[in-house]
Amino acid sequence: ILTTRRESEEFLKEIVRKTIDRKGKVLLPVLGVGRSQEIMVILERAMREKEIPEVPIYVQGMVWDITAIHTAYPDFFNARIKQQIFQRNENPFLSPIFKHIVSQKEMKQVIKEGPCIIVATSGMLTGGASVEYFKALAEDPKNSLVLNSYQGIGSLGRRLQEGEKEILFQEGNKQIPTHVKIEIYSIEGFSGHSDRNQLMNFMHRLNPRPKKVIVIHGERSKLIDLASSIYK
Repeated sequence: ILTTRRESEEFLKEIVRKTIDRKGKVLLPVLGVGRSQEIMVILERAMREKEIPEVPIYVQGMVWDITAIHTAYPDFFNARIKQQIFQRNENPFLSPIFKHIVSQKEMKQVIKEGPCIIVATSGMLTGGASVEYFKALAEDPKNSLVLNSYQGIGSLGRRLQEGEKEILFQEGNKQIPTHVKIEIYSIEGFSGHSDRNQLMNFMHRLNPRPKKVIVIHGERSKLIDLASSIYK
């Protein structure tokens, strides 16, 4: 059962304010398509309306290329974003607050610099720039990691959600331990999926009632629980 979109946005803004106040960095591992663009829109609006401090937002990974496609087709946005683009000439994705990181050298500079927000793939910390940033930021308690999508079983994101405090990373022939002191948050309300209540409401409304329901695409225990409720 998910928190509302409004509650999720407010929680994200609160995390950003708190982290920047203590001179830390906010790492947002994102799914490349859809979720990352939603997060960018939320951050851009919050910064423009002075709800969060003005700091650089660094974007790395395939997020940037996918955002370029979004920017090219503004007709597919919702009414509020379309109005912002066509009537006020303010495209959130073209805001100067977003800085594109393309090289290892630039990445190292981001890690050295002061407070900022980092938006990078992959969303489950299974590879890519988000993992490299995590390694660099994990041992500083001033920083925050905000997991904003489903974390698959066995992924680094799920292990952190479940409270692992020491992660081993392979460096050449050695396994180097990283001690997790970064603050870790999970925000599930940005999901594009229906939650349990919405699925049950959907079932109640079906007419005629189905003779068979196949429950797929989820964790086994949750699937069994949902199937049992539908059966009852």
